[in-house]
Amino acid sequence: MKNWKSITLFIVLGLLVLIGLDGFYIVDETEQVVITQFGDPVGETITEPGMKMKIPFVQTANFFDKRYLEWDGDRNQVPTKDKKFIFVDTYARWQITDPLQFFKRLRDERGAQSRLDDILDGETRNAIASHDLVEVVRSTNRDPETGATITEIVEDSLADIVVGRDSIQTAIQQLANKRASDLGLEVLDFRFKRINYVEEVRKTVYDRMISERNRIADKFRSEGQGEAARINGEKERELKSIQSEAFREAEEIRGKADAEATAIYAEAYDQSRAARELYNFTRTMESYGKVFDEQTSIILSTESEFYEYLNSIQD
Repeated sequence: MKNWKSITLFIVLGLLVLIGLDGFYIVDETEQVVITQFGDPVGETITEPGMKMKIPFVQTANFFDKRYLEWDGDRNQVPTKDKKFIFVDTYARWQITDPLQFFKRLRDERGAQSRLDDILDGETRNAIASHDLVEVVRSTNRDPETGATITEIVEDSLADIVVGRDSIQTAIQQLANKRASDLGLEVLDFRFKRINYVEEVRKTVYDRMISERNRIADKFRSEGQGEAARINGEKERELKSIQSEAFREAEEIRGKADAEATAIYAEAYDQSRAARELYNFTRTMESYGKVFDEQTSIILSTESEFYEYLNSIQD
């Protein structure tokens, strides 16, 4: 009898433990819960954190994340409006906004990811096919720098865009939210991760880009050579002008110096000539004094130098 009581007590205690374990659950701050009974949701969504109760073995707690969730699209080949085939890689961020509706329509995050693949990939294809490549790549119009002389350097970047990349991304996000309005989720952000040409045309495009840049480089080089020639011409002209002016000033200085030297030479020559005449006269007189005495008589020609000296003394 005692054994039956012990067994019964043990069974009751076990059932109470199981009921306690299955009848309580904890809601984390990052979670929200939908309670289902035999697979059908019952009650309101539980969003407040803490320990909660449910009917054990009858009701089930389905947990859903409150945080922003990631969606990473597949790399798809898509044609643009101007018939350029490109690979588009996208990503998005989404959130479960209505867990009850989310559970009814999608059940779990795996189902949501699959549904988002259909919605976002489809809207991306439609948007890319409706716009030119330049609209998908760029967000704003570009203006050449003020005073630029070679507009060709930005010619391929100055095409006017009407919509732009940012607007296309926003449009895809809005259209996706319209299609997902009854799914209990919201796409919070959508972006193009990478856009690239397909392999078949990438080499051709790169060759064209290289050829275009070489043409621009040649134009730069040509204008640079022309500018260098102009600068060198101005340099030579200024150099010759400076040399000519320096030569003129040097000749003027040399002429003034020659004139001063000539004047000095002339003055010195005049002074030395008078000195030589005086010296010759003195030496001549001394020689005559030694040659002649009081008894000597001489006959002088009017053309002799001594006669000229004597005649000049009398004058």
